[in-house]
Amino acid sequence: MADATTLQDAPVSTRIATAHAMIAHYNAQDADAYVALMTDDACEAGYRGAVLREGKEGVRAGLKAMFAQFPHNRADILASYELGETVLLHETVSRAPDGEQFEVMSIYTFSGDRVSRVEFIR
Repeated sequence: MADATTLQDAPVSTRIATAHAMIAHYNAQDADAYVALMTDDACEAGYRGAVLREGKEGVRAGLKAMFAQFPHNRADILASYELGETVLLHETVSRAPDGEQFEVMSIYTFSGDRVSRVEFIR
């Protein structure tokens, strides 16, 4: 897998840096900065499934609602991989400081330098 990159093994690529910036904006509960890194027609979806939030405005509205419901929500990146126009992040997410954690694999598909789709495996 010569085209795959992990944070532990190689310099951080531009696409991995973008995905990491999205997580930083997510953790800061800054929906505007998060969607600024997406294409206008971007979406978030379950892996190979239904679209959860459609378009930049749908993602923004969905994130703002989630942040209001979970004001201490946080994602921590465990590992990052890149292959072609796709970045995969392995994350742990918690909804509250002492709350239960769960793991997520997030798949970021790029169109140029912007994210066009994020799919979640949970």
